[in-house]
Amino acid sequence: MHFPVSSHAQAEDRRNPVYLRSLHLRHFRNYGDQIITLPSPKTILLGDNAQGKTNLLEAVELLTTLKSRRCSRDHELVQTSHGHAQITATVDRLAVSHDLILDLRSTGRRSLRVNGYPVRRQVDFLGQVNAVMFSSLDLQLVRGGPEVRRDWLDDVLIQLEPVYVDLLETYRRILKQRNALLKTEREGGSLSSAEVTTWDHELAHAGTRLMRRRARLIERIHPLAHHWHQAISGGQEALTLRYKPQVPFSPLSQDPSAIQATFWAEMQAKRPAEIALGTSLVGPHRDDLEMQINQVAARSYGSQGQQRTLVLALKLAELELIEQVQGDPPLLLLDDVLAELDLHRQDHLLNAIQDRVQTLVTTTHLGSFDARWLQSAQILQVRQGQIYPAAAAFPHPLD
Repeated sequence: MHFPVSSHAQAEDRRNPVYLRSLHLRHFRNYGDQIITLPSPKTILLGDNAQGKTNLLEAVELLTTLKSRRCSRDHELVQTSHGHAQITATVDRLAVSHDLILDLRSTGRRSLRVNGYPVRRQVDFLGQVNAVMFSSLDLQLVRGGPEVRRDWLDDVLIQLEPVYVDLLETYRRILKQRNALLKTEREGGSLSSAEVTTWDHELAHAGTRLMRRRARLIERIHPLAHHWHQAISGGQEALTLRYKPQVPFSPLSQDPSAIQATFWAEMQAKRPAEIALGTSLVGPHRDDLEMQINQVAARSYGSQGQQRTLVLALKLAELELIEQVQGDPPLLLLDDVLAELDLHRQDHLLNAIQDRVQTLVTTTHLGSFDARWLQSAQILQVRQGQIYPAAAAFPHPLD
């Protein structure tokens, strides 16, 4: 199934070169075999709930971070009748087209290709396409637990610095091994002091690298988020972001070796409690991001509208920072959020992205969009894992 590009869309494309040219989904979620071309700077995916709109955005997000925010196992992404799914994308960067392929298997084994060549390391695939996702799930950045905010920081860092994914995996591997040693000690097992000391230092070294990068990210994104929050709130509210690491340190002035020494000392102080619980109590896996509005914790501050303002400010800051670092704007993926924003917040979002940011947005109705969106957008209907031009008659999709 493939959509022809109209002459109007081709003219639009020349004025506003887009980032993601096409997407091909095979046996992914509820899509059997579907090609979507994206000739316009904006694409509206229209349809009822549970038809596949969010699945399409999820496929794009997988290409950007190799993670899904909706599940942790690949077998949930693959149609059970096939055992194998594929996401293929054609991406334009610097006037050069790149073909990306992500193969998913229900067994959990993945394979990656760029321009037909196998890619063995995630870091060599990441960064080919960047995206900022904004959905109702993002309100958990305010309401949810620390792990939600840690995941957000890590996802942004992966797009800014793809090598971060290797640092993160190294830390998790060391943490898993150290936790296994702590459980052995809890159960009365005998361990050599040299073995314990080795893993303590490994965790302190890897954890310091993560913490310093997270802290630098907050230093860079805070003024952008503060600016957007003030603009959206009409100057009535001031947003403050503070990194809250388990290990106290001054990230921009303190030497890494000094941070590692503090990290190690904290572990020694909490060793009895760690052995009793069989888990590591010190490190970036327990850090948090503090958000305050007018010096009051955002989690307990005001209405849902004010919390949406905060999340919108974070997302616009994320988009702006990725553009600053990477040199071109990321895709913007809006999953049924315009209907949840009042006209004031919608205007700030629309004015911020205009036509310079390629945007894919899902909705159950077009009433949330003003004429500017509808005039510049490609509108597609999504129904039961099939995509149609909005004016097409059902039930036959256009081939």
